[in-house]
Amino acid sequence: MTSARILDALSLLAEPTAPFHESAVRESIRSRLSGLPGVRLTEDRHGNLLATYLRGARAPRWVLCAHMDHPGWVRDPRTRRPTFLGSVPKDRLKEGAVRWFGRFGMWDLPALERDGDRIRSRACDDLAGCAAIVAAFEELSATRARGAVMAAFTIAEEVGFVGATLLARSGLIPADAVVVSLEASSVLPGVEQGAGPILRVGDRASVFDDLASARLGEIAGTAGVTFQRRLMTGGTCEGTTYQAHGYRTAALAVPLGNYHNLVPGGGIGPESIHLGDFSALARWGVAIASARPELDRLRARLRRRLNGPVTDHRAWLRVRE
Repeated sequence: MTSARILDALSLLAEPTAPFHESAVRESIRSRLSGLPGVRLTEDRHGNLLATYLRGARAPRWVLCAHMDHPGWVRDPRTRRPTFLGSVPKDRLKEGAVRWFGRFGMWDLPALERDGDRIRSRACDDLAGCAAIVAAFEELSATRARGAVMAAFTIAEEVGFVGATLLARSGLIPADAVVVSLEASSVLPGVEQGAGPILRVGDRASVFDDLASARLGEIAGTAGVTFQRRLMTGGTCEGTTYQAHGYRTAALAVPLGNYHNLVPGGGIGPESIHLGDFSALARWGVAIASARPELDRLRARLRRRLNGPVTDHRAWLRVRE
């Protein structure tokens, strides 16, 4: 994947957004993916955008999901008064100036800037996840790669996974698919920006499917993607709602600085991600689309490995002290 494609995909981070006001992001994604060979786009009645890449396979077995909103101010549809939607402590809402985009507002911060390998934006969470999926789809289509993958770009995650929950209940995602949440997740001790994307084995609310997580690690190794593995407990991601609705679920993330624009120690600032982490996440998405889950194979291989010591030490089992 070229650096030009990566940087071009990152332009999505400059689009303004807030819960229930994701139209600029949705239309940017639509304009980038519409008409690409092998890609089909649909939209559900709630505004979730669905994309499917299919070439040389019968049906997608993976679903990559990311949300299109970011915490922000919106005008209450009943009172027309501004209200803040998203997980930010109330005592910090007055720490920064607000810029309005018609019916919604965001902190008045740089839309997108680059400082070497550091990418800063008022909304990396989760436009970085959306951009990584877009870059992966563009690469798959451009290279005519064989594979099958579905993407879900959802609304209103920041108020409790509204779009993802509606989608999980809709039946639009194949019941046998493995759902993979792509997020920008707050840096925690033991996680470094620039050390690769994170195989997120769980979040604050749940632990994800062990075999699906193992398969993602296997795919990364085959593709030469360096990654970190971590239980990211800083928040809850969309993977939890898909898992709660019966889907086998896994999660990936890029380490995020200034989560929800909150600068440690006080103040409001742009969120940040590392360019190398983002690039690796996009390449991981391409590799996922070209691989099958094969979770039964993984289980059988693990069972064989665990049964090996039993066989090797069978003679010792007959020994009694």
